Amino acid sequence: PSTMPLTRRTGQIPEANWTLGLREMTEPWKGAVGCFGVAVFFAMTIGIISWQAVEQSPEEWVLRGRAGGMLWERRRGALLLRALPAGRTVAVIAVGGVPAAEPPPPRDHCWHDGGTFCYAWEEDAELRLSLEPPPAPGTECYGVHWTPLRPDVVLKDCFSMANISWYGGASIRAQRWPLNGAESLAQPFVSGDLSKDPTGYGPVLERYFLSSTGVTVTVAPDVPLFLSLESDRHFCLETPADRASVPLHYHLCVSPDVATAHRHVGSQLLSLPRRSPVWRYHGPASSAARVKRGLRALARRLKRHRLQEGVLALGEHCTAVLAAVEDLPSEQGKRQQSAPAWDPALVEPLQVSITLSPYTSIASPLFLRSLRDGTVESSWLSLQLRGGGCSVPLLTTWKGQLCARLNVSSQAALSWYLARARRLRQALGASYVAFEGAEGNAFLEQDVQAPAELAGDRYVTALAAALAVLGNATVISAGARSSHLPLLVQMSPLRSDWSHAGLKGVIPSVLHYSLLGYNFLIPEAVGGSLAGDTPGDAELYVRWLQIVTFLPVMAFSTPPWLCCDAWVVNLTRQCIQRHRDFVVPLLLKYSQEWLHLGHPIFRPAWWLSPTDPTAFTIEDEFLIGDEVLVAPITEKGQTWRDIYLPGEGQLWMDTNSARVFDGGTILRNYSASLAEVPVFVK
Repeated sequence: PSTMPLTRRTGQIPEANWTLGLREMTEPWKGAVGCFGVAVFFAMTIGIISWQAVEQSPEEWVLRGRAGGMLWERRRGALLLRALPAGRTVAVIAVGGVPAAEPPPPRDHCWHDGGTFCYAWEEDAELRLSLEPPPAPGTECYGVHWTPLRPDVVLKDCFSMANISWYGGASIRAQRWPLNGAESLAQPFVSGDLSKDPTGYGPVLERYFLSSTGVTVTVAPDVPLFLSLESDRHFCLETPADRASVPLHYHLCVSPDVATAHRHVGSQLLSLPRRSPVWRYHGPASSAARVKRGLRALARRLKRHRLQEGVLALGEHCTAVLAAVEDLPSEQGKRQQSAPAWDPALVEPLQVSITLSPYTSIASPLFLRSLRDGTVESSWLSLQLRGGGCSVPLLTTWKGQLCARLNVSSQAALSWYLARARRLRQALGASYVAFEGAEGNAFLEQDVQAPAELAGDRYVTALAAALAVLGNATVISAGARSSHLPLLVQMSPLRSDWSHAGLKGVIPSVLHYSLLGYNFLIPEAVGGSLAGDTPGDAELYVRWLQIVTFLPVMAFSTPPWLCCDAWVVNLTRQCIQRHRDFVVPLLLKYSQEWLHLGHPIFRPAWWLSPTDPTAFTIEDEFLIGDEVLVAPITEKGQTWRDIYLPGEGQLWMDTNSARVFDGGTILRNYSASLAEVPVFVK
């Protein structure tokens, strides 16, 4: 009988036949199939590893808002702040104190809160990022909170300067604009006296940094902070190494550009005292009679040169000499019928400024009286001895003498100090009172722990707040969180030379002070007051004079007839008149803008060109408001310079020649003779 072939439905493999086939395989075939399986497994493993290494992004979003967000970059162990929607990286923050190569996981400890990201490096530190309320539309802010998990962990975040210019922070001896060219080892972020410590930070600082990419960094005043600057690489915020478990907190805000970013940082101002120019008295000071004769002689000389307006400024020593004659009758408990120490009518129309400080010599009647009355601890900074119950004055040096320093945390001491300042001002007929020595932390200098109310720069802040009640005819030598007060701030002394510690440092210092809110500053005296490489340099004197003509106060330590020819005396007279007629009205106008909007009065070129990289590094020009550009000569022997005119689409007119130029351009080799300073009006 014939047999028909079996038909099989396609697409199905009978289990029995498959099993039978395996059973019927020879041993070599079984080995080949096994090797093939192992090869497939290894190929898949290698593919997965390759995908992770090549295809997977080295950056990972950890917190995202509407205008930007934070990413973690594995390669550098850094946080990236990125602006959206363009995706432009506006800040790179390398983290320190934790194993940076370990990336945060996709799901963090705060995953239930869309506005927060948390991650902990086991046994090292915990990071918390959060979206914060913005100060204005178009700006987005983030909180960065580091908490150490071990006592020995030092937290350190470094902000890259690669292709980013940074401004703000601390004043330094050779001021730079931007900060990228500055160099400083890690040290407490506390104001200091640059004449005592040239490597430290200067008298004016704020916990505020601004980048050319529109990023601001602010650190709360209660955070113990060290700052380091590494030229053209980065600046770093870090916690003290000698204190256990100190957290690091700061805020980041990103805006469309650098000018918009700073506009959201407001300040306040009351009124501008007219006290220019200032003539510093350096005459005989061995007795009150000699001081009086010297002041009258200086006043007569100024009148002879038709420079008889402004203020005669007495230093602390001369003030003390005259005050000793007055004998402070209210402090003696009775009013003596003696002649006044000084009659200000003798130098009219010039006014007089006196100088005080929060220091007193341990041999002075003031200190000895406090010892006798048992008020040392409440009057002067003191150290509590171990075991309690007893304290000793915290002594420091001031102008070569061993001194005690006013205890600004005591309301009784402040009230006594202010009352004494008022009595001296009245007794000496002074229109203005200057206070030196406000900067620095005496506890830090002695390497002892400061009480909480005087930690960091709280001494400066407390003293400035107290002095503000004396009115806007008050000058202080330092500032920290006090830019809103009606005080003039005295800039640090500069060398009598052409370096950044001399003339070249004037404009960067002005821009730095103004950016931090200290617009009403008294610049260093014309020609510089510290010994330099070129003493008696008439050209230096003239170029310095041309800059300070456009600042709030014109200060002189050396009168022009002592350093230069008669034509410089005439030029000085012309500059004083130009300051009075042209500059002061501008300052009054833009002080109102500062009051209402918080905009600085003295502005960098990028204020009108916030997206032009050329403007970010210009440190030898400045704007007064939006309408006047000053571009002086700061190089010895030069009678020309390149001038950047900001504001594309705007027009600028040279006030010397009436020629008009387009904004957003550079004028090459622009002429400026020794008697001229290039000034443009918009």
